[in-house]
Amino acid sequence: MTHANNGTLGSGAIGPDSAEYDEARMVFNGMIDRRPKWIVPCGTEEDVANAIAYARKYDLPLAVRGGGHSFAGFGTCEGGIVIDLAPMNRITIDPEARIVRAGGGCTQGQIDNAASAHGLAVPAGVVSSTGISGLTLGGGHGYLSRQHGLTIDNLVEVRVVLADGEVVTANAESEPDLFWALRGGGGNFGVVTEWEFRAHPVSTVYGGPMFFDFAETAQIMRWYNEFMRAAPRELCIFLSLDTMHSHGPFPDHLIGRKSCTLVSCYNGAEADGIEAMRSVCEALPEPLLDMTGQMPFPALQSMFDPPKGVQMYTKGDYLGDLSETAAAVHIDFASRAPTELCLTHFYPIDGAVQDVAADASAWNERDGRWSMLISGAAIEPQAAPELKSWVTRYWTAVHPFSLHGGAYVNFMMDGESDERVRASYGGNYQRLVAGKRQYDPDNLFRLNQNIQP
Repeated sequence: MTHANNGTLGSGAIGPDSAEYDEARMVFNGMIDRRPKWIVPCGTEEDVANAIAYARKYDLPLAVRGGGHSFAGFGTCEGGIVIDLAPMNRITIDPEARIVRAGGGCTQGQIDNAASAHGLAVPAGVVSSTGISGLTLGGGHGYLSRQHGLTIDNLVEVRVVLADGEVVTANAESEPDLFWALRGGGGNFGVVTEWEFRAHPVSTVYGGPMFFDFAETAQIMRWYNEFMRAAPRELCIFLSLDTMHSHGPFPDHLIGRKSCTLVSCYNGAEADGIEAMRSVCEALPEPLLDMTGQMPFPALQSMFDPPKGVQMYTKGDYLGDLSETAAAVHIDFASRAPTELCLTHFYPIDGAVQDVAADASAWNERDGRWSMLISGAAIEPQAAPELKSWVTRYWTAVHPFSLHGGAYVNFMMDGESDERVRASYGGNYQRLVAGKRQYDPDNLFRLNQNIQP
């Protein structure tokens, strides 16, 4: 159906003269400081269609904000329209069918908590304040990926407002090309107002972080590269090079100490989780701090939520093996991180992720082993130039070890080259271009890792 929209924004739009404007324009990454012309809270699909029509009518940039967590700041814009989906946060759950329906403005934590009440979870990321829309459009990997696949691998259906204001339902039978493109193709094709996911049995999990002396990093990375090849799918461990910082739950004598950290999640019986982690402990040195244990899944999901407004600059890559040569470069740069909040993460993307064909969805990297994130972060705005410099030099040094030259699009900053975007989609890129020409030929939805029509 097509909404009869009139291109007006309504009385709820927030402009520069509104008392709440500065708070409303703030996004997660404090390095992003933009002043939209209007921020439009949208509670209905008609609100979304009207905001789209307004942007088209006055030829204004258009940004779409779910949780506002885009590292690159794609949830806002300078002098344009921001569609704020936060009011669209309704969640309904069918526990028998294990189906979760969530509005486009829901955060991952809202879905985690609602599903957990039924002993269920939707595979997603590792930060609870992340918007489910941006996460899913980029692919979505996290603690449950090895066992149940990416977020997009558990997507059943979506409702989408297109560039011309038409509202469509996309699934495997209806608008299948659009459904294919939305599963990893980013925000290039429309505004998703409702998601329908398959959920899986998850209640309490055995997991949490173990912090090791940074001097042990080479040994731990070598072990990690081999161990995860045969690890049970119920077990996810991501590796982090970081610092036990003053904003975290660390004893005073460890604050400021660099660490090689293993963050685990075992989704199964507690005894099996304890046994799985016993084999980890037996193979590794004594940790500086062990915070693993049985906990509700939402507690693990929110354990590392960063504060809103932190300065962040990030780069990513997909990786195959973690070679010792590459590990040495990582160790060198991580040892010289400019602030205590800087980190490097290696997220597993094997197991069930690799059960899906590379051309089954827009997300292409089905033969990779790791999704790497380098994040320069600080509370202080004056640190921004140093963060950018460190991340850029670090990434330039390790990028030759990337698998195919591409990365998880949610880890990429604004201004990435067309070649970089192409590499991130590999053999799926041309089909994405065809979809862009069909659904957004004027490139209205261009504030993203853009697919050129």
